[in-house]
Formats: sequence, C-alpha cells, structure tokens
Amino acid sequence: MIRWFAVVNPAAGSRRLRVSRLKEVTDGLGLDVTFSVSSTSPEAVAAVSHAVEQGFTHFVSVGGDGTAHLLINALMPAQGAQRFTVAVIAAGSGSDLMRTFGHSKGIEEGFERLIEPDRYAIDVGVMVLKERSCYFLNAANVGVAAASAAVAARLPRFLGGLRYMIAFWLALARYRSSELTVVVGRHQFGGKAINVVVANGQFFGGGMNIAPRASMADGLYDVQVFSGPKRQAFTVMPRVLRGSHLTHRAVQRYVGSEVVISSKVDLLVEADGELIGRGGATISLLPRAIDLVI
Repeated sequence: MIRWFAVVNPAAGSRRLRVSRLKEVTDGLGLDVTFSVSSTSPEAVAAVSHAVEQGFTHFVSVGGDGTAHLLINALMPAQGAQRFTVAVIAAGSGSDLMRTFGHSKGIEEGFERLIEPDRYAIDVGVMVLKERSCYFLNAANVGVAAASAAVAARLPRFLGGLRYMIAFWLALARYRSSELTVVVGRHQFGGKAINVVVANGQFFGGGMNIAPRASMADGLYDVQVFSGPKRQAFTVMPRVLRGSHLTHRAVQRYVGSEVVISSKVDLLVEADGELIGRGGATISLLPRAIDLVI
C-alpha cells in the first residue's frame, strides 16, 4: 500500500478544513495518509523535510493552489535521486491547477484518485527575482494580476472564487501600465503593458481560461503580454473567461521555455496566487520534474 503524506491548509476555501473529517474520508477509502497542518512556508518545509527523511515519496496538497505552492517549494529542494508523486485535492477558493485536467473542487473525489493513482509527469516552473526565488506549478504574473492577488488576499473568503474577479477590477482602477521588456527565447516585446502571464496550466483567477493551448508536459510556457490602454480590459476580460482572448489585439502570445521580464518600475510578482515580491523576473522550467496524480 502506498503511504501518502498530506499537507493541509485549514484556512483554505470559505470553510475551515478539519483533519478529523479528512481522516474519515481516507479511512473509508482504505488509504494510508499521514496528515500535517501547515499554513506557512516554514511549517510546510519542516513537515515535508521530516517526511522525506522518513521515506515518503508520495505527497498530497489539501487546499487551494497556494497550498500546492507551499508543498512544491518544500518538496523540490529535497528531491534527489528519488522521484516524488504529488496529488492535489482542490479545496481552496481558486483551485485552478486541477481544472487543466478537468477536475473541480471536491474532497471525496480528490482522495478517490489516490486509490489507483494515474500519474502524469509535469513541468515545474522556477522563478528567480533579485532577492528570492521559488518554484511554481500553475502560472505566474507580473503586473495587475499580481496586484489583484494582493487585493484578493484581503477580501472575505466567503466570496469564494468570485473574490478573484472582484479583486481584479479593484486593482485595475488604481493600476497604471508600465514600460516592459519581455524576452521569450528569440522573441522580444518592448512597450507599455499592464500584465504578463507565464502559464504552465490553463486556468487561473478562479476559473479564467487564460491559456487554453497550454500543456503542463511540453517543456514550454504559454506567455501572454497584455498591452494597450486599461479600457481594453472591458473587452478582453469577458473573453479571458471563455479562453477566446488570444486573437484580441491587446494580447501578444509567445511560447518558450525561458522568460525574462524587466522594467524600470518594481512591479508586483505572483506565482500560483501567492505574492513573491517585486521587480524583474527570470523564469525557467524543469521538464517533467514530478509526477502529478490526475
């Protein structure tokens, strides 16, 4: 029987997660799961490092994309010769990562996938800023979407996924486009832009289909630069929800395995819905670095 180590964020979603309830589900399914409650990076790193020392190679994130972000950043530095398998139980407000594979939120459904896990090797993103670096799974943003993540973190959790859309319009009202240089392989964008998306997965922001052509296993990012005046957001955003925005004149799309974003302005940067810092970013990826349970 596979031994699983689960990192649980009790504050994920609009209702608090109870480990006792999670254990009822896993016991009922006959799964061997050790639970650890971790809501901060130091807690997750300590718990996961100890689990690796104990021989665990199969890990579970129970929460939103931020919880998966905590887990992957605790796990990747510990990955040596062994290969890790990660399952994501979508229970947070956004939970966009698993939408790429057609899964919606659900504790029971998520744990059922662990009975006979179907593994899929996926790429892992690496982001380097001036003062820190991180790994990410789903998507990274530089610009207004990162500012939206900061606003969303302050909104009431009972709003659920709706708080990401509300946060975007609140952030946009005060945001100014900036001169950016974006280099993706041999391609380069230079000019005013309001946001740069570097997508590994297809969805973000509580269900927005930002990168309908993205694959998490092709060794490439789907990079989109949103330029033009702010007022174009009123025509772009409805199309982002449907994934039909790629032909909009305000969207420049590139594909590549390394992205360098620079600006004279220290713009906000986020990954997987978590604020990372400010400034330029160099983003690469590790091809098929982990196995994701789908």
